[in-house]
Amino acid sequence: MRRCVRSISVVLALCGSSVPAVSAQAAEEGRAAPAPLERLFDNVAVSDDSRPGEADFDGSGTSLSARDLTAAGWTPGRVLTVQGARLTWPDRRPGRPDNVRAAGQDVRITGRGDALAFLVAGTAGTEVGGRGTVTYANGSRSGYRLTAPDWRTGPLATKAVALPHLNTPAGQLTRQARLYAVTVPLVPGRPVASVRLPNAAGLHVFAVSVRTATRGWTGSWTAATGGYATVGPWTDRTLRLVVHTSAGGSRVRVRFDNTFAAAPVRIGSATVAVRASGAASRGTPAALAFGGAAGVTIPAGGQAFSDPLGFSVPADADLLVSFHLPGTVAAAPVHGLAQQRSYVSEPGDHAADGAPGAYTSVITRWPLLAGVDVGGGPGSVVLLGDSITDGDKSTVDANRRWPNVLAGRLLGQDTVPRYGVLNLGVSGNRVVTDRYPGDGVSTDTAGVSALHRFDRDVLARPTARTAVVFEGVNDLRWGTSAEQVIDGLRDLAARGHARGLRMLAATILPCEGEARCTPAVDTERVAVNEWIRTSGVFDGVLDFDAVVRDPRRPSRMLPAHDSGDHLHPGDAGLAALADSVDLRLLRP
Repeated sequence: MRRCVRSISVVLALCGSSVPAVSAQAAEEGRAAPAPLERLFDNVAVSDDSRPGEADFDGSGTSLSARDLTAAGWTPGRVLTVQGARLTWPDRRPGRPDNVRAAGQDVRITGRGDALAFLVAGTAGTEVGGRGTVTYANGSRSGYRLTAPDWRTGPLATKAVALPHLNTPAGQLTRQARLYAVTVPLVPGRPVASVRLPNAAGLHVFAVSVRTATRGWTGSWTAATGGYATVGPWTDRTLRLVVHTSAGGSRVRVRFDNTFAAAPVRIGSATVAVRASGAASRGTPAALAFGGAAGVTIPAGGQAFSDPLGFSVPADADLLVSFHLPGTVAAAPVHGLAQQRSYVSEPGDHAADGAPGAYTSVITRWPLLAGVDVGGGPGSVVLLGDSITDGDKSTVDANRRWPNVLAGRLLGQDTVPRYGVLNLGVSGNRVVTDRYPGDGVSTDTAGVSALHRFDRDVLARPTARTAVVFEGVNDLRWGTSAEQVIDGLRDLAARGHARGLRMLAATILPCEGEARCTPAVDTERVAVNEWIRTSGVFDGVLDFDAVVRDPRRPSRMLPAHDSGDHLHPGDAGLAALADSVDLRLLRP
């Protein structure tokens, strides 16, 4: 059965500026002129816990808890960032109209970007949706389809935020409520003038905006959040994370993600430096700012981008990103397999320390930090994968993952632009099945499925030009059929193409000798690979299977490429994968 749920994206709220009484188009159609969304609010979703009867989100008197929203950092009028764009939670007190029931209303909205983003939830007991229309400033139009998961039963893996309670007239229930951010593509470069909402009973819209395309940046390093895990606990500690760049530039910004969290996290200060060795920096670390302030509080499910900083970032080099956590952090979003040692300090704010003395503990995960962008450049190639892309079994601290080797190749050639390379591998990840459930503290950091994280990890990257999908072996090893994997890959290709990405696929490696790689699994693997090679669904194929397999026994890897566990290539095998890539396939 095909499993495809549109995932989280970014949302902005609208400003309430004045609107002409009737536009020419609206007059011609006998309709009211488009109005800002907040002027159209006709439903009350949020109640004060002591007065639950003042709201009725779903028609049965049930509503969201204002106290839960505050605990998550989603307070009225609060500006936050989700998936690369600014979002403002409706500036309404509890018990006042705060959302629109989609019924074909015309919403005034302006901007130029890559996607139209909605903060939504359904109240029909199942996913609800319908078709709408975008009108551009030049009078042209494009259609879209918007769907919203149900606020009580929708997937936790794609939520924007989950709240622990429901308010009812009879009292509060300990049952989760979900809100979702969903995006639909726009005609690139064309300024938007208004949007007509679908006519869909049970579809509620809290905010809508154009996701503005970020110009002038290239992604140099990233890590995908694989789960929300126990850490430390850290109180008044500074983390100094070591990351390796692909592209270089003369400006820098970093991104912190509070993905999957239920509560805000406070970063007191942060710096960036070129690494000398260990936890020591080359020169004095440069202070980062957030909206001009030294620190930032990131709401549950939100992000924080640092302000652009003039700072020379070398290509193919180690950076130290240091940040002080003044409060107690007992759980955090993490990338579980760093294959890189980073550092935690003794108590105090040591972000500005150039010397390593305060950094007395080592960690091998990347908590909270999710990206480093550099100014200028041609954009990035995004690699969506599992443990093989993540670098499992590669040499620790040596940056010998196949994405690192590919980045080095790009830096040394002039056939195609020298793209940044973004490694979005997550160890244990699957195409169609979630390993991490998408909510709560978990020991599993293998992430939500590629289908569920594609919007968050790939489509929300404003610098992405080409995406490579290299997944499927974990699905097959745990009983997913070739047909299901193929359906998932087909869906990823379609979603990428709809956003203008060049989509490539890599064939699945042989793994005979690993306990779960049975002959039946290999039969399914061969079927998936045949489809990848011949279907034409992707714009190009990286035939990694052909690179590493033993010609005399194609169901297993050549010993020279095998790390020893028969599933993961070692350093030599990973280098062979990267060296086999025809760089011309990366052309936009």
